Amino acid sequence: MDFSDVIGHNHLKSYFLKTIDNGRVPHAQLFVGSTGSGLLSMALAYSQAMLCSQFDPSSSQYTSCANKVKKLMHPDLHFVFPVNTTSTVKKHAVSSQFLEEWRGFVKSNPYGSLFEWLQLLGIQNKQGIINVDEAAEIMKTLALKSYEGGYKIMIVWMAEKMNTACANKILKIVEEPPAKTVLLLLTENEESLLTTIHSRCQKLHFPLLSEEDIASQLIDFKGVEVNLAKRIAHRSAGDYNMALHILEHNADDLEFENWFVSWVRMAFRAKGNKGAISELLKWSETLAGQGRETQKKFLAFCIEVFRQAMLKNYSADSLLYFEAEDPSFDITKFAPFVHQNNIFEIMKELEDAIYHVERNGNAKIIFSDLSIRLTRLIHRKELV
Repeated sequence: MDFSDVIGHNHLKSYFLKTIDNGRVPHAQLFVGSTGSGLLSMALAYSQAMLCSQFDPSSSQYTSCANKVKKLMHPDLHFVFPVNTTSTVKKHAVSSQFLEEWRGFVKSNPYGSLFEWLQLLGIQNKQGIINVDEAAEIMKTLALKSYEGGYKIMIVWMAEKMNTACANKILKIVEEPPAKTVLLLLTENEESLLTTIHSRCQKLHFPLLSEEDIASQLIDFKGVEVNLAKRIAHRSAGDYNMALHILEHNADDLEFENWFVSWVRMAFRAKGNKGAISELLKWSETLAGQGRETQKKFLAFCIEVFRQAMLKNYSADSLLYFEAEDPSFDITKFAPFVHQNNIFEIMKELEDAIYHVERNGNAKIIFSDLSIRLTRLIHRKELV
């Protein structure tokens, strides 16, 4: 992948090229941002620029090198990503056992999410992890000499999924890697990384993509009509993967919206109506029956809808992009119930629920408690 294939981030592209030209490439770098803003695509373009820098751009060696990176088959480019056991890999799951699936996933959409990756593996009901077995593979791989005599690069996608045992084991190689070895750690949540890991990396924050960049990509490469592309870019909130989901009328978002709207309607009926509690418990059972990754994705969807409702309540219309598929749900009517006197507690409840789901808490208890707590919060009056 070439830098020209990466959407936006021109200032970062210039910086990466300068580090290569000056021979001052940091040995451990932490890319922080949403996967939809292009962390992986930029890491691949940066890797290609490093690995092929030893060849003349007009030479056949350069072309061969670039093709190998494009196919994700360059012998000096290595990958680590979250995995788990499957029907074919019964135990000790590591990235090298899923390289064929990984190549297909990245070639299809380098802006794809962790949930989509786990869906591809058929393990969306499990959590993807980077475990201590992976650490042993990393140490063994990076101990080898560069095959083509240049840089040796390892991209760790979703580095926050490293468990403590894995992070501790690779700490030494992050601190003092072999010569011309580069570690690119990509994360959506740097706070989940072991402090001793991210304190030893040069940190680069990837901002969300501009609406103009997303719209141009949709027009130029997806053939989307100009006005539609602009509307999608506005709704995507700087995330190209979300833009693709909106374009493809993602079924998950429709289902999430149905669950959310059902909960909101039950919540309003629950005031002074004890019988409505049974409806909330049934709603909770429906959510409890979903896979953990689906539950987490739904909770993230709820956070975004509440944020949009608050923006609407305070007339920040330029930042709004949410448009309900259900014509009977109007965010304008819902917005007055989301305000300064409850938004912080609502966000905390949803974030706490995600935390407990990630740690394998009892889903029925988590969603029952959440539904009752949020019902109370949306009935709270705004301070005058």
